[in-house]
Amino acid sequence: MPKTIAYLRVSTGDQDLNCQKLELHEYARRNDITIDEFVEIEISSRKSTKARKIDELLENLHVDDLLLVSELSRLGRSVGQVIQIVDSLVKKEVRLIAVKEGIKISGKQDIHTKTIITMFALFAEIERDLISERTKQGLQAARAKGVKLGRPKGPGKSRLDKYKLEIEALLNNGSSKTFVARRYKTSLPNFYKWMKKHGIQLKPDC
Repeated sequence: MPKTIAYLRVSTGDQDLNCQKLELHEYARRNDITIDEFVEIEISSRKSTKARKIDELLENLHVDDLLLVSELSRLGRSVGQVIQIVDSLVKKEVRLIAVKEGIKISGKQDIHTKTIITMFALFAEIERDLISERTKQGLQAARAKGVKLGRPKGPGKSRLDKYKLEIEALLNNGSSKTFVARRYKTSLPNFYKWMKKHGIQLKPDC
């Protein structure tokens, strides 16, 4: 028998899952829908679909099941990501309702569903263009202010730097470079480069 799963997500403790739950309860009551299960999670939309329990949710949804969300942004952080999730739902013939947007997807490859996905794809393209344009404008503004862009030239800092005295003591007391590299969790070639950078004399290991 088809089931209805409500998915609720907030990014921070400042937001309230109960508000979403009340909204979905009210929608279900008005539309004679019985919610069989609530999936609730407090996590940033920047986290992976696995961390946000989206992967698990998709596994538990089957043909004719209904996924109920307060709004599409609960599913993904971008239009492109939402499209991927919606496409997965359609392929599994799972229905979707997003309350705030008033979007209903039947889970079938009908004209209505294809139209919505096409619109999503258009919005995703616009979103990418806007992000690209904002990035270019930001770079131009930074250059105009004399900010040097790109990776700084010259050798950067190494996490080994703070252990320099310890490493020199170990080497002076007869420890091999292989032993020291393993102790400080770095590769031997990187360790040789670090020694050369700091002018530590290279001697063959015993």
